[in-house]
Amino acid sequence: MQLDTSTTLSPITRTLHWIVAVGMISLLAIGVFMVETKTYSLYSWHKSFGFIIFFVVLLRVFWRIKNGWPQAAGNYTKLEHILSKLVHWLLIVGTLLLPLSGFLMSSLGGNGVEVFGLEVVARNVDPANPQKALAHYPQVASFFHSVHHWAGYAIIASVFLHVAGALKHHIIDKDSTLKRMLKE
Repeated sequence: MQLDTSTTLSPITRTLHWIVAVGMISLLAIGVFMVETKTYSLYSWHKSFGFIIFFVVLLRVFWRIKNGWPQAAGNYTKLEHILSKLVHWLLIVGTLLLPLSGFLMSSLGGNGVEVFGLEVVARNVDPANPQKALAHYPQVASFFHSVHHWAGYAIIASVFLHVAGALKHHIIDKDSTLKRMLKE
């Protein structure tokens, strides 16, 4: 099994990176769109893909633990190393926290969780009004709603910093940081 080097990233690293990147960016865009436009019909898709991406993120985290951090493709200042680690940690923690907080917000809020129609956590239906759900733990669900909201914006900011860093490496430093994530 190929591990990462300073010049090459393994196919597993690249594949997991791009699946998580495209999945999380798509879910973030859909999440912001749903909140801004109150498009509730997209929630089932958002929850389903969010549930699935969590397990891909877990796999990516386990791979990162086994494989270690990628080696730097060049010589950088201490500040650049610190910023790089900070952004990578924000992305890793955020990509774990966002789907987990969404799951807890929905399930503890009584709304349940379905994955493409398959019930994972049952909805807690209000007997007086079957169209409504009763929260199991309203304060805890509200807490995870806030976590989900703010983690989403933290990831959006982190993604912008991550992309800016990759472009800086490619355009200004002219090193192989971006190339090794793109090549086969």
